[in-house]
Amino acid sequence: MAEPKTSQSRRSVTLPGSTGEALSAHRVNQAREKLELGARYQDDGLVFCTAQGTPLDLPGVTRRHFHPILKAAGLERIRGYDLRHTCATLLLAAGEHPKIVSERLGHASVTLTLDTYSHVLPDMQEGAARKLEGLLFG
Repeated sequence: MAEPKTSQSRRSVTLPGSTGEALSAHRVNQAREKLELGARYQDDGLVFCTAQGTPLDLPGVTRRHFHPILKAAGLERIRGYDLRHTCATLLLAAGEHPKIVSERLGHASVTLTLDTYSHVLPDMQEGAARKLEGLLFG
């Protein structure tokens, strides 16, 4: 497996409780698969892998799983990487501090995050103006 691109690429990210529960259930299923296959299971310590423990074929996963999920949800076809942008945009639009979003993305500086997601900022500016008005004039 290739090493991460930058030192910020290897980081801890706090996950929502529901994601932690799903990962725990996945770990149980994965342990069951390891037991069933025994020595035939290729244990490379991967969280997401085939039932035999081998690395996933990303184009195959995208074609067989990701695109059908998008279609069933009535969404347009996007790349898996676009989910990263969606996450950042949603967090910023919900008022999350840009520094937190930057850290989650592994950006070297918050400037990169703000430059990349500046399209979200106009709505945030209006919200800031309303907050300031409330603080000053009740």
